[in-house]
Amino acid sequence: MNILVTGCNGQLGSEIRLLEENYGQHTFFNTDRDELDITNQAAVDDFVKSNAIDGIINCAAYTAVDKAETDKQLCTALNTEAPAYLAAAVDARGGWMVHVSTDYVFNGTKHTPYVETDTPCPDSVYGSTKLAGELAVGKFCKRVMIIRTAWLYSPFGGNFVKTMLRLGKEKSELGVIFDQIGTPTYARDLAVAIMTAIDKGVKPGIYHFSNEGVCSWYDFTKAIHRIAGITSCRVKPLHTAEYPTPAKRPAYSVLDKTKIKETYGLDIPYWEESLVECIKLLADKE
Repeated sequence: MNILVTGCNGQLGSEIRLLEENYGQHTFFNTDRDELDITNQAAVDDFVKSNAIDGIINCAAYTAVDKAETDKQLCTALNTEAPAYLAAAVDARGGWMVHVSTDYVFNGTKHTPYVETDTPCPDSVYGSTKLAGELAVGKFCKRVMIIRTAWLYSPFGGNFVKTMLRLGKEKSELGVIFDQIGTPTYARDLAVAIMTAIDKGVKPGIYHFSNEGVCSWYDFTKAIHRIAGITSCRVKPLHTAEYPTPAKRPAYSVLDKTKIKETYGLDIPYWEESLVECIKLLADKE
């Protein structure tokens, strides 16, 4: 198959690229904004047709959650309009699409893990544009797999893990939110799940994916520092109200992964196990 990967230089796209060598039967077209402007419908149509694309892995997104509150136009272009163009273009060829979405489509008022059939109710511009993107790809592509994920990190790009490692070395004290609960997702584990789904055949629908287990941002930070051997920084818990942000965060966004595990036979690692792997890779890079 000819597979288009958008956002190939981001956290998830970079992990997808590392796995591509294991799938030599396919030809991958790795693109970022310099190779393909996905907000340009004519450019998308032309690229998909001229390269005979059979499937798309859409890793591209506007993910600056707070900035999105005042940058709605670009956020909408990347998270809603561009996925629609990609979906329509690949559907015209009878192809499939894997589209990555977010836990932010929920407002976080539940107290049990979110399942795919729960009614979305976003509380931010980012969440609203991602939900609109889900609806758009579902409308324009018959063979679309939507994967909602959360708290993504990797050795690539900027993310919470790398920030906490840096701040832990720079500061003697750090305050971190303890009353927002979710599950970290190692981008490599998500990439493996996506490639497994493609290998076994994309089954349309909405799926949830994160690592196993549950924690707060405070717990996550404590684990990051413990694993990295950072002992000089005291981490203290903060209430959300003590750290106001332009965009509202879900207080509880744990995702139930039963559907994707049963559909594709996935064995998803516990979040701390994957965190150990990522931090070791980052240490080796240094």
